[in-house]
Amino acid sequence: MQIATWNINSLTVRLPQVLAWLATNPVDALGLQELKLTDDKFPHDAFKELGYEAVALGQKTYNGVAILSRHPMRDVVRNIPAFGDEQARVIGATLDTPSGPLRLLNGYFVNGQEPGSEKFAYKMRWLQALQDMVRAEMAAHPGLVLVGDFNVAPEDRDSYDPVGLRETIHHTTEERNHFQALLALGLTDAFRMFDQPEKAYSWWDYRMLGFQKNRGLRIDHILVSEALKPRVTACVVDRVPRKNPQPSDHAPVVVTMS
Repeated sequence: MQIATWNINSLTVRLPQVLAWLATNPVDALGLQELKLTDDKFPHDAFKELGYEAVALGQKTYNGVAILSRHPMRDVVRNIPAFGDEQARVIGATLDTPSGPLRLLNGYFVNGQEPGSEKFAYKMRWLQALQDMVRAEMAAHPGLVLVGDFNVAPEDRDSYDPVGLRETIHHTTEERNHFQALLALGLTDAFRMFDQPEKAYSWWDYRMLGFQKNRGLRIDHILVSEALKPRVTACVVDRVPRKNPQPSDHAPVVVTMS
């Protein structure tokens, strides 16, 4: 079984790329972020042709998340309960897989702009609310996977310039503490369960040959609960789509479970 996450930075622009990737990488489920379209524009039929059911939470121009699944989905939740938010950032569903139910949460985490800004303060409030949500979800669903664009580089090795970027956005102590708090709930960073290449990233700036020079960050993550951890056999970043013409600035991350 494979679950993937991918910030595609506009589904309208990159639908052909997503469909092509799924055709050659038929994962069981895919969490998409930054759809940048409203629910009525979501291309359900295109995904159905590839065998995927979809649930989405869209928003015009910004944000937006979706889950694509080859398995039936139920108990869909949209955004964080008890956290008033007009931004479309979280979607969750239970997948009825052949090996039993699996709870999948997909998030487009707040960017935060810069430390000290109001957007950063919003990010801190949002992360705390998400932590509360995940705690409740894990109590109800032992087999849980949290995926998404976290907009956090958890460790220095997740950044191309950890010294020069220290305490800047994605690298602050506050953001990293929130990431660790999610792990403390009983989640494990699937990517770090395995030996990985040095300088392994999932996002590269469009500017200044960021991808070509591998000036990237690892900010797209897949966290698995203790019940699922023994089943995890691999987790990789697929850099191939980042080489496409007009690519997303993110690459898919894929976890494989037995």
